[in-house]
Amino acid sequence: MELQVKEISTSEKELEITLNYDEVKNDIEAEVKKQSKSIQLPGFRKGKVPTAVLKRRFGDALEFEASEKVANTHFWKIADEKSLKPIGQPTMTDLKFQPGEDLHFKVKYEFVPEIDAVDYTDQEIEIPDFIVKDAEVEMEIKNIIRSNRTFEETEVVGDDNNFLLDVQLFRLNKDGEPENEKGEKIEIDLTNEGVNKEIIENSRGKKAGDNFTFGFDDERTIKNDEGEDEKVKEHFDYRVEINGIKKIILPELDSELIKKVTKEKVSTEEELRKQIKNDIQNYYNQKTEELLRGKIIKTIIENNEFTPPSTLVTNILEQLVKSEEEYLQKQRVPNVNVEELKERYKKTAENDVKWFLLKAEIQKKENISVTDDELNKMAEEEAEKTGISKDKLLGFYKSSDQNDKLLDKKLFDFLKEKNNIKKVDPETLQKGDSKE
Repeated sequence: MELQVKEISTSEKELEITLNYDEVKNDIEAEVKKQSKSIQLPGFRKGKVPTAVLKRRFGDALEFEASEKVANTHFWKIADEKSLKPIGQPTMTDLKFQPGEDLHFKVKYEFVPEIDAVDYTDQEIEIPDFIVKDAEVEMEIKNIIRSNRTFEETEVVGDDNNFLLDVQLFRLNKDGEPENEKGEKIEIDLTNEGVNKEIIENSRGKKAGDNFTFGFDDERTIKNDEGEDEKVKEHFDYRVEINGIKKIILPELDSELIKKVTKEKVSTEEELRKQIKNDIQNYYNQKTEELLRGKIIKTIIENNEFTPPSTLVTNILEQLVKSEEEYLQKQRVPNVNVEELKERYKKTAENDVKWFLLKAEIQKKENISVTDDELNKMAEEEAEKTGISKDKLLGFYKSSDQNDKLLDKKLFDFLKEKNNIKKVDPETLQKGDSKE
């Protein structure tokens, strides 16, 4: 037997094998005999056609078909003996055989590459330094007050914006007449920052049964006949008929309201502002942690270029596409284009496989693992909090993905410690990222 291995990429090889006829003769004959048992020709019982008749009828076809099966059997035998560990379905790229002569064939196969992960420490990674601003706290206070407002019927729209109008809205044509006799029944909240300024100004002093008009310019970009972007501007006029008016009553930010919105956790405005600031900062910290994780992964992948096995990439890609397809169907999105989804998620699938392999190699190189003592400690702590027995928790950990989660946490704690994490002003960082 002659054997040669050709490396096509970091995750794909081609095995070229030549077996002399004596090595495969018995296997070929046995396979031909097996095939002949299912052949029936006129004048002969099934499986009883003489070899000479089969030869005249089929020529070398039976031997050639048998040689392919024998080649496949020998490939898997060699793969086992040489610990090739192919993944997915190997492909026979070449097969040469004539009865009485050597069997020559090539098989292309994928394997999980051995990766020597490098440059995963001492990297400079920038993350946004999110700090809660007073304006954000103030905005949340306003939202609390707004969400607890009440209404009372009133006769006239006053000088402030604290009014809710129940109206019938009519779009007018060029002659100033309604395009639709019924119009559209809507509510207009004058405190909403997005309300057209003319609506606010023209509604002042109006009563139920009164009407007023307003207009606005709609500017947008369209494709012209030459396929170029062109800005167009249109003016629209509307008439508003007021059916009813409600005065918006904003509550005082007193201890009663504060206790209500915080479920008795705090009772003073100072405490409320402090809690809001902490909540926003905790959200920012969580967001920053997610960004940091993504940047660490991205940096390590970029520093370790290799071709991931297409079999694994395809498996991940199918999962991503299926998940997105199901989501879009639930959202009732028509005509979901699966091919577009595959193209969109291809890079994500490749990076997922790359990180899976790199992560395993880093954990191995740095001896990062979860010990029984760590699991026991975690079970003891959780048992005290939940009242569930330690043994039950340990059984749960081992039968679920808790072990993987703990291992993942230890890996990222290590990577955060071993890399230079630099906090940068969010706006500066965003400008830098947009240039890449």
